[in-house]
Amino acid sequence: MILIAESGSTKTTWRLLTKGKTRGNTCLTAGINPYYQSSDDILKTLQQEFTLDHKGSRQVYFYGAGCANPEKSGVVKAALEKYFDLKQIVVESDLLAAAHSLCGHSEGVAAILGTGSNSCYYDGHIIRQHVPPLGFILGDEGSGAVLGRKLVADLLKNQLPDYLQARFLEMFGQTAIEIMEKVYRQPFPNRYLASFTPFLSRYINEEPVFLLVKKSFTEFFVRNIAQYPRARHLPVHFTGSIAWHFAEVLQEAASDCGFTTGRIIQDPMQGLAEYHQIF
Repeated sequence: MILIAESGSTKTTWRLLTKGKTRGNTCLTAGINPYYQSSDDILKTLQQEFTLDHKGSRQVYFYGAGCANPEKSGVVKAALEKYFDLKQIVVESDLLAAAHSLCGHSEGVAAILGTGSNSCYYDGHIIRQHVPPLGFILGDEGSGAVLGRKLVADLLKNQLPDYLQARFLEMFGQTAIEIMEKVYRQPFPNRYLASFTPFLSRYINEEPVFLLVKKSFTEFFVRNIAQYPRARHLPVHFTGSIAWHFAEVLQEAASDCGFTTGRIIQDPMQGLAEYHQIF
């Protein structure tokens, strides 16, 4: 058996694969991100939330946000080695997981739009070009965290109509002081900001909301995808909850920017399982 994990900043999906199968037992834990957590923090999450019987596993493939950096991937690997008591542990970026899942062994442009955002040009074997995402303060265009940041900033600066401000308060009931506290002083502000995206989904047919979402997706294409020359000749594939729930707006933004969308999937796990099923 092998154990595969795909982790964003919000959740981690784990799946055990046995010979000849691409579907196996699955469990969810909180997201694991070495930019926000130490090895001890990650180990504690596993001890409290991991539920699969992994006895007999011979290898772990962990794909996670923040794991492209060798130093940070080492933080994750140390926790995994301690918890699973294995040395056959491979830690890679969530972006490579997206490329493997969306493109398999074929050339393509792969992108993530979830709590954060990321993208790359993948030649069918390795990532050849990559624009750094830079996080929700400096980058992460089109992500849930940035959509949430734009939404609350517009609301608190009175840039949205009164009726939308009233509906936001009805839905979340949070004051400006509470929002500022959670963004600037509490852990995982990216998760917190992304938690406001259901409001955008509910009111996507309201013009101010539609324009906010579309503009952020347009920024994603202009500031990221446009830097890959092959993206003008290949479909751009997407994974992630934001890409999935706002697929129509995403496709419209892509078309306006001169790109073609390909596969749009919510979760990359099934594609990863197919990629790793080598028996």
